Amino acid sequence: MQHFLLSSKARTLSLAQIMRMTDAEAFDLFVAMRWAENGGQPSCPKCGGAEVYRYTARRIFKCKACGGQFSATSGTIFASRKLEIRDVLAAIAIFANGAKGVSALQLSRDLDCQYRTAYVLAHKLREAMISETKDVTLSGTVEIDGAYFGGHVKPANYKEHRVDRRLSENQTGKRKVVVVMRQRDGRTITKVANSELAAVPTIMNRVAPGTVIHADEATSWDGLHAHYDMRRINHSVCYSDGKACTNGAESFFSRLRRAELGIHHHIRHDYLGAYAGEMAWREDRRREANGTQFIRIVKAAAGSPVSRQWKGYWQRSNGTK
Repeated sequence: MQHFLLSSKARTLSLAQIMRMTDAEAFDLFVAMRWAENGGQPSCPKCGGAEVYRYTARRIFKCKACGGQFSATSGTIFASRKLEIRDVLAAIAIFANGAKGVSALQLSRDLDCQYRTAYVLAHKLREAMISETKDVTLSGTVEIDGAYFGGHVKPANYKEHRVDRRLSENQTGKRKVVVVMRQRDGRTITKVANSELAAVPTIMNRVAPGTVIHADEATSWDGLHAHYDMRRINHSVCYSDGKACTNGAESFFSRLRRAELGIHHHIRHDYLGAYAGEMAWREDRRREANGTQFIRIVKAAAGSPVSRQWKGYWQRSNGTK
């Protein structure tokens, strides 16, 4: 049977379609998607006024109620952008087409822009994608698991100089665990913590009481028995015994590992949560056509406020990151 990603149903959008657009057509498309609930009619992001004037010389609007001027990206995660809207839409199309993610270096080459521009844009898209699950509570049957990322210590050249890298005193302190909560036939939520045990409060906050939870036999999950119907699996014996199974969680980690090793090569521990959230979104949307994913990302970005973390990122860091 043919894999979904190889079928024609997975291809409903091509980068060529975006790049053939004129700047005016790309602008109209973004406006239509941002204010889709108003039939594509812009409304003021300041006062919410629906009566606006459209300037002919410049692609901006003026609110009749408050007199404020705004653009198609005002009040969104793309506010104060430098790229043309067509290039922003092209970046989203490239981002949607990357099954395991897209590196900032590749994005900068495809768009012919600075690496810094592509880096911040990619993180803004991740922030918008993650916002879809900020208020989601999981229920039914949920699989949980944890996997450690980062903090690699290169062993010494000679064997006699090597140390036990499993000991905390011989680690960098940058090693983090990504804990995944994945509802079967539902959404995926991630949490980055110093240990699996530290993520337990988040699990209790994001997973509804009475939920059936499948987990491995790590002692970190023992405390959850008082609140949930727990099903445990011993991975040293098998990965599925008909009673418990965490293969859904393992599938997520497979995608995240491939993104780390094959696409990004290194993920800074400060931003591990952003990459984990992106891969959770991709895992949940893996059976959707790329055109549908493109529309979802555009709408999520248009509905997200100005990023407090990424607006002026390079100016705050003095270009050291």
